[in-house]
Amino acid sequence: MAISATSKIVPISGGFHVWTRRIGESPIKMLILHGGPGSTHEYLKIFENYLPPAGVEIYFYDQLGSYYSDQPDDVSLWTVERFREEVEEVRKFLGLEQFYLCGQSWGGFLAIEYALKYQSELKGLIISNMAASIPSYVRYINQLRSNVPDEILRVLEKYEAAGDYEAEEYQTLLVQHLYNKHLCRLDPWPQDVVNGFAHINPQVYNTMQGPNEFVVTGTFKDWDRWDDLRRIEVPTLVLGGRHDTMDPEDIEEMGRRIPKSRVGICENGSHLSMWDDAESYFDFVKSFVKDVEDGRMR
Repeated sequence: MAISATSKIVPISGGFHVWTRRIGESPIKMLILHGGPGSTHEYLKIFENYLPPAGVEIYFYDQLGSYYSDQPDDVSLWTVERFREEVEEVRKFLGLEQFYLCGQSWGGFLAIEYALKYQSELKGLIISNMAASIPSYVRYINQLRSNVPDEILRVLEKYEAAGDYEAEEYQTLLVQHLYNKHLCRLDPWPQDVVNGFAHINPQVYNTMQGPNEFVVTGTFKDWDRWDDLRRIEVPTLVLGGRHDTMDPEDIEEMGRRIPKSRVGICENGSHLSMWDDAESYFDFVKSFVKDVEDGRMR
């Protein structure tokens, strides 16, 4: 039997509009926040294969500036606070109450921010492939960079010193020695993942993150919520991959700090462990949702 799907355009503050899509029909509802910032829902489309058939109604949405949504040319819009309020506007328009919020990478960062202000709206929270602070992330990606052969690292640093992040040699080495090991370990990358990277909005990404996943110079570089995790009181699943760009030890520590939480580490997974360790990833998600629904995550 075909699973129903409906797209809606959501009006938000500033006269802008963002795109959303519901997949499935169920009283169990989950809103999914993509990463980037400035990427798209496309690289998360694999969720369709696992959650609606398991009885979870999911909602994709492209945040403002992202592929299917409005893309205003205004760097002042790209702030953590505005994106957090955008999530709340989307929630209200879609009529989501006591729902699950799942954020991956930057989406996990955004999900933490949303939960710290609006957790009364949540039934459960899933923080996927995101540490509790950007300084923690930077520490770990620098550790991963140090494992690259010295001669390769020198070439990367040469281009970085010149600010030439788009050079073909730089991009090739970055993908071969870091992205293919720590972002997505499948070869070739699934087309949905390729699309998610190809359609990223560079203004949003470069403003907030920086030039790439292994160089962080953007406006959110000092973000740190370690001390605030204890204030998240809703049932929470913290997910990571053993080969992730986020330190698995940080993921474990997040689980220790969030009162009603559990941790799932995808042993074969990277930053996109929903792709390169899909069975483990979605087993964690489905078990978490079932336990919350059955009252075992109080």
